Amino acid sequence: MLTKVSTSKAPAAIGPYSQGIIANGMLFASGQIPIIPETGEIQEGDITAQAKQVMLNVGEILKEAGTTYENVVKTTCYLADMEDFAAFNGVYEQYFTGKPARSCVAVKQLPKNVLCEVEVIAVL
Repeated sequence: MLTKVSTSKAPAAIGPYSQGIIANGMLFASGQIPIIPETGEIQEGDITAQAKQVMLNVGEILKEAGTTYENVVKTTCYLADMEDFAAFNGVYEQYFTGKPARSCVAVKQLPKNVLCEVEVIAVL
């Protein structure tokens, strides 16, 4: 059985998808970009500011699903510019202290021209 995860404390889906799906004791969360949930606006600033907002959004989905950053087993990180890798890691390591498995790639463009996006898989 699949259970949809939805919280107003993270950005609403901007397409035909769910914020997350729970299946077999695992959370599969959709990629989060630096949208401020209260306003729907993109977090202004550099990669550090945007990455922090992304991590906060991921955290709210984890919380809604009943889990935490410590239970994340895999992340996939997308950067608009690999030059931001070190600064992004500086924010990332503050949240994912358990050091989950990770992929990190640079992409040509992200939704709404943001600088980063992160999706996670976590154990409940």
